[in-house]
Amino acid sequence: MIPSLNDLLAQPLSGRRRAVLLDSHDYAQSVFLQGKPVPWHEPMAFSNFFGQVQGVLKSDLALLSLDRFYAERIATDQALQTAMGAKTRTGYALRTLLNDAGTTAQVIELATTFSKTQRVPVVLQIPSPMQWLMRTHPFSGSTDGSELDADNAENASMYVADWLRGFAALPLIAVLLDDRGGADEAVSVPLSTYSPIANVTDHYRWGLGQRQPDRIKLHGNAQTGAVIESEFWSTDTTALPDGDFLVGEVPQGAIPERVLSRIAALG
Repeated sequence: MIPSLNDLLAQPLSGRRRAVLLDSHDYAQSVFLQGKPVPWHEPMAFSNFFGQVQGVLKSDLALLSLDRFYAERIATDQALQTAMGAKTRTGYALRTLLNDAGTTAQVIELATTFSKTQRVPVVLQIPSPMQWLMRTHPFSGSTDGSELDADNAENASMYVADWLRGFAALPLIAVLLDDRGGADEAVSVPLSTYSPIANVTDHYRWGLGQRQPDRIKLHGNAQTGAVIESEFWSTDTTALPDGDFLVGEVPQGAIPERVLSRIAALG
């Protein structure tokens, strides 16, 4: 039986004092794939790749970076780009992306295989609706993301909520909305804005979090995730931050031997 997010945070499967969520995608592509393309469109190959990484880094949760999947998909599919730019209405490009049947079938197949093969609970990481809206907004013909507001973000969250229902059969532990990437703090909106998504995650008993540059906030949970500084992976003098659980991104250029030493320091 898959534990709840609250249960896992209270008692990490690794036996650590605090649960650790590692985002190691870029590092793993550099070290384990030697810079070769990530096999996004080969679900078993991708799952085996991640399992190899997990066997070394031992994150308490398996982070499936669907934000990166979609970025790759958009960049390589000209027909999809054309469809997303067919109308200038705000949110049209994002809705078209999430409603694309071929892309949705691929991503659900990937997530299904991934969730069946990992030995720790799975978290889906996707852009926050505001970030996803900003990344797709240029297809409307506008490069001015400052015109987007909380109402646009809430509307976008309805599209994302409908899309998330496609993962209903999967044994997920949480959905993580990545709100990083915008230098303009005015476009960041609180997690409470995304109530349509919270309704879906509550229904399926998934946790819901918002990833910010300096922390992870959880929906309906006072616990907060603290971010491990990037310097932690290269020096023994960088202390771990205070927080109920930890989240860290292993730098792409980190030295493998040093990374293994610092993994041990996580407890």
